[in-house]
Amino acid sequence: MKFKEINPLTRWISTLLLLLWTVCCVYPLVFSLFDSLKDNQQFYNGKSWDLPNFPLLWSNFTYTWQKYHFGNYFMNTILVTTGSMLLALLLTATTAYILARYSFRGSSILYYLYLSALTIPTLMLVVPMFFLFSDLHVNNTYAGIIMLYSVTAVPMGMFILIGFFKTLPRELEESAVIDGASYYGVFFKIMLPLAMPGLITISIINVLSFWNEYQYALVLLSDALKYTLPVGLAFMQGEMQYRIEFGPLFAGLMISTIPILIIYVIFQRRINEGIVAGAIK
Repeated sequence: MKFKEINPLTRWISTLLLLLWTVCCVYPLVFSLFDSLKDNQQFYNGKSWDLPNFPLLWSNFTYTWQKYHFGNYFMNTILVTTGSMLLALLLTATTAYILARYSFRGSSILYYLYLSALTIPTLMLVVPMFFLFSDLHVNNTYAGIIMLYSVTAVPMGMFILIGFFKTLPRELEESAVIDGASYYGVFFKIMLPLAMPGLITISIINVLSFWNEYQYALVLLSDALKYTLPVGLAFMQGEMQYRIEFGPLFAGLMISTIPILIIYVIFQRRINEGIVAGAIK
């Protein structure tokens, strides 16, 4: 298919708009980094967007890490994010594979039921989930929050993966069965490796989502030792009360942001490619 050449004026305006949008996205990050290197005196005597004075206060990061237990929050977040990502991957891949490759009574209804879950606002589920998890006695546990994150990630992941599975030739499954492979063998040894681009895409999307999740973690985790980074950051602000330490507060924000920003920068091309491929297949 031949695309129509873009008018130079249109290209120039598009480039300008993209540059403006880039500045709008990058500025808060740069602003937060600069503020994380200041002390309170610089905040009170100048503007919040002023450059930090020398020497830069890198000690704000170690101070926040140690005094406000950000090391603990960091490890909790890694544990919850990794566990949720792996479980979500298993649930999503098996669900998408069955709905894409096997036709049974009610499969269409089940498919649209999963997709309809994408329209439900997360905030509406917080209170029901709290009571459900209380009844199941998994409140304030890593297992509970991992299960919740994993289940809520299935509809979106399934939407992306189902396109991959539908395009895989049936001859591959039939050949594997003739060679003696079981259903599990066909899935794990043949179909799952072929859907690897989609699996990588939804893994990255889930990691970005789980790392920054705040509402469920705030309600379901009551023990401060189990807080994740977003909840820990809010807890840190509450601890300061009337003596807000702006530098350490922004340092905590950067500690929470930088790892996930690095992951996104490295894998953003795979996210775009995976979503587009899953949508058009």
